[in-house]
Amino acid sequence: MVDIYIIDLLVIGLLLLIVTLGSGWIARLPLSFALIYLVVGILLGPYGFGLIQLRRDEIFNAEVLERITEFVVIISVFSCGLKIVRPIGWKSWNLTTRLIALLMPISIFGLAVVGKLFLGMNWGEAILLGAILAPTDPVLASEVQLTDTHDQDELRFGLTSEGGLNDALAFPFVYFGLYALKDSNWNNWLKSWISIDLFWAIAAGIIMGFIVAKAVVWIDKKVQKRRRPDELMEDFIAISTILLTYSLTEIVNGYGFLAVFVAGLVVQRSYKNSEKILAQLEFIERLEKLLEVGTILLLGSILLFQPILNYATQSLLVIVLLFLIIRPLGVWLSTIGQSSSSRHRFLHPGSRWLIGWFGIRGVGSLYYLAYAFGKGLESEVAEKISWITYTTIVVSVIVHGVSATPLMNMYERRIARSQAVHESSTIDEFE
Repeated sequence: MVDIYIIDLLVIGLLLLIVTLGSGWIARLPLSFALIYLVVGILLGPYGFGLIQLRRDEIFNAEVLERITEFVVIISVFSCGLKIVRPIGWKSWNLTTRLIALLMPISIFGLAVVGKLFLGMNWGEAILLGAILAPTDPVLASEVQLTDTHDQDELRFGLTSEGGLNDALAFPFVYFGLYALKDSNWNNWLKSWISIDLFWAIAAGIIMGFIVAKAVVWIDKKVQKRRRPDELMEDFIAISTILLTYSLTEIVNGYGFLAVFVAGLVVQRSYKNSEKILAQLEFIERLEKLLEVGTILLLGSILLFQPILNYATQSLLVIVLLFLIIRPLGVWLSTIGQSSSSRHRFLHPGSRWLIGWFGIRGVGSLYYLAYAFGKGLESEVAEKISWITYTTIVVSVIVHGVSATPLMNMYERRIARSQAVHESSTIDEFE
């Protein structure tokens, strides 16, 4: 009898061959690669061939899911940092600041209110749900992000920088929800949460991202002067930067996701040779695409019909309110008075609505959910939060995946071109 592992390799190989050779046709359709992976994952799960078994004997291996999604996210946020070329500054990053400092708290609080008022949750459970679902995903949103290091589009920049940062900056609220689950008396842990999980961890993430990336770049340049590394191996410098930054930051209790994003920004600005950055970006993006396949296959394989049906009404309520009201309204409020990067015009209303629509949920939410499992989330509330999260991600893969191509094509035709003349006059400011 053939080993299941060998069959898994066979199926994944066939899947990669089909989506690769058919990518030219798929890219033209209102269809995302993630949706294909999700369907295949379902077929490989318990309702299909049973080849992927993250659930076995009614036991769910959350640690495997946590580690896989953790690695996918750090690869993705580093890629986001590498794509962004505009200098760090209040005016040039004003849109990002609004999306992180205003939109994310609005989203978390909005979802928490839904959990409290309509889902029968206490505030700790509701805030945890909000923190898990609030961040947009950098992995599944590649079609609406910056295309390369020359792309200066404000919509794509906003979605890329938001995706790179909010997966890290939702962490304090995840901790808040977990603390509140264990101890309903907030006074017992609130000061510690503010000082350590809010201020220290964010500051440590920023500082470590800068220091580690600078150190790796300095060592790389010194070695390059003496003897250039093997060309095939050189792109692995990006992987080493990611792993060193993440691990060292976690050791000092900082937010590793934030540090890795900062490291990507630092690396982008530290080499005069733009070809080196492009080579690293291409390598990381290929790795990201491969990891996306595995992660979405896993998601599809852990879906179960009966639990999804049991929480369908609550999930549908969260999805409708999040996708159609909380996120779009939050973006609209957060971007009031926001000008485009040309500083001569307000951000186009169409761009604001598209930012509101493309609040894609995915791998980041899976990671936070698995992380919460490992930190004590259990029993009925764990079931409720997990199946609401899975269902939200599945619906996001479907509706955002189907709408991404036509909406971005429309955006390029009607909005981006009309702003090109205004944007081109200030591109030099961001180089």
